Amino acid sequence: MDQKKLKIGIYELTGCAGCALMILDCEKELVSIFNAVDIQSFLMAKSDNIEGEMDVALVEGSVTTEKEIEELKDIRERAKLVVAMGLCASVGGIQARFSDEKIWNDNYNSVYGDTAMTHAAAVPSKPIDAYIAVDFYLPGCPIGKEQFLHFFTRFVKGSPPEKSHNPVCVSCKYNENDCLLKKNILCLGPVTTDGCGSICVNHNLPCIGCWGPLDVANRTSEFYLLQEKGYGIDEITKRMANFSGIKVADFFEKIGKEKK
Repeated sequence: MDQKKLKIGIYELTGCAGCALMILDCEKELVSIFNAVDIQSFLMAKSDNIEGEMDVALVEGSVTTEKEIEELKDIRERAKLVVAMGLCASVGGIQARFSDEKIWNDNYNSVYGDTAMTHAAAVPSKPIDAYIAVDFYLPGCPIGKEQFLHFFTRFVKGSPPEKSHNPVCVSCKYNENDCLLKKNILCLGPVTTDGCGSICVNHNLPCIGCWGPLDVANRTSEFYLLQEKGYGIDEITKRMANFSGIKVADFFEKIGKEKK
């Protein structure tokens, strides 16, 4: 008996759309992907989109307007499972690096002033789990091809994927890289989720955290280590906020204030 195809929707909120584009970049596998599931909605790939009930919704981008809040809640009501796809959806992304509401308001006013918004009112960028329950997270900025295909295949086979619990440092060891922290270079490998294969450090560049924060990382230890290397609290916090959004930056800001 043929297995019933999963109904899947792929949605884009505020971001560069790099995660959705990466799916389309799976050129050799694209036909198989569309044959394996019933893709109900994917604006970047099809015009006959159906906004009905579905088994899985993959959402990329952060929530940055009031309209997107309503769209996201509607997706959650129609989907059995919701996947935060990419760092913008998972932790807010680069656009969420200013978590302080006053700073956000000052930046907004400096750009738009008193201009009335006629399309959608802006709100401070936040990850999608600030407004809805999320079942799975697919990190990366953007997500990787092999990572997505592994994730997708497990879903189709009825075996929910698991998030990596290793830091980038694990791949660094396998690749026999010298630790850049020993050279007093600000590297975020110890607190960043593995999956990229330590590609930056392989080329003697520090990890910038683009695969998102590692849930089980010893962030306190990383903070004190970086301070020992001569980095200030503001610099550490800003570096963490670039890709980890508000979730991790707030932690470093808090521990910095406690140390003071």
